[in-house]
Amino acid sequence: MKHFLSTEDIGSLPEWIAKGKELTENPKDLRSLGNGKTLCLLFFNNSLRTRLSTQKAAHLLGLEVIVMNFGSEGWNLELTDGTVMEHGAAEHIREAAAVVGVYADLIGVRAFAGLKDRETDKAEGILNGFAAHSGIPVINMESATGHPLQALADALTISGATKKNRPKVVLSWAPHPKALPQAVPNSFVKIMRRMPVDLVVTHPPGYELDVDITGAYTPVYDQRQALEEADFVYVKNWSSVTRYGEVLLRDSTWMMTSEKLGKAQFMHCLPVRRNVVVADEVLDGHQSLVLRQAANRTVAAQLAMMHVLGKS
Repeated sequence: MKHFLSTEDIGSLPEWIAKGKELTENPKDLRSLGNGKTLCLLFFNNSLRTRLSTQKAAHLLGLEVIVMNFGSEGWNLELTDGTVMEHGAAEHIREAAAVVGVYADLIGVRAFAGLKDRETDKAEGILNGFAAHSGIPVINMESATGHPLQALADALTISGATKKNRPKVVLSWAPHPKALPQAVPNSFVKIMRRMPVDLVVTHPPGYELDVDITGAYTPVYDQRQALEEADFVYVKNWSSVTRYGEVLLRDSTWMMTSEKLGKAQFMHCLPVRRNVVVADEVLDGHQSLVLRQAANRTVAAQLAMMHVLGKS
């Protein structure tokens, strides 16, 4: 049984990107692949692009779709084995996952980091629990530590927009009023390592990503130095890893402006806080790729579902 839990579940990335281009040109070519099968989407957290793009991708593949806002509609789940369930959670993930496996043929799970305990989040209790106990393939629609669908869409976007054999790609931290998880930057760094790009990661001291997840990298603490001769600039906020889940500073000088962007193309996974993370002129300008990224989320979801359905 195949799952799509991380970017590591992508076999040959060039082959996936080539197939993604085919699906972009002929999105209904595989509309019979999912005939007679049901996809159950479980949302423990809010969603716009992931919800709509995954549903659209499922319909393009001929799948029936069930959607449940588990965070507000489902029972609180116990994730630990051997627990005496006298308090709190009303249902164990073993039973919940197995029941969903009775009703569906594949599952999409979206469950964010709690940002309270680093080891708990890295254990990915909800995502891994459904993968272990449902008996059917599971797709990660963003988990505590990764967002492989977004990363795949980003790879598709850069591949389709580049004019160079090896473009310079910069991942830049940006300020934000709330503590946000590291899922998107984690997966972006991991997938860029498999792309023919020169990747630079820039952020203030204290915002180093977890190298156990991303692999070792050398951060550039000077944003303007990092942005020199960039071809693509991906802007994203994340909270501290070492002081887990904390906002260490809100430095407005890290906001992306057209002057700093230069001739590079701009990327962001959305949603984004205007004039906090990025200036209006960048987001609305002709160098912005955010809508192309959003469109490629449908293609990424199609590719992930093809993978778990055994059609590569």
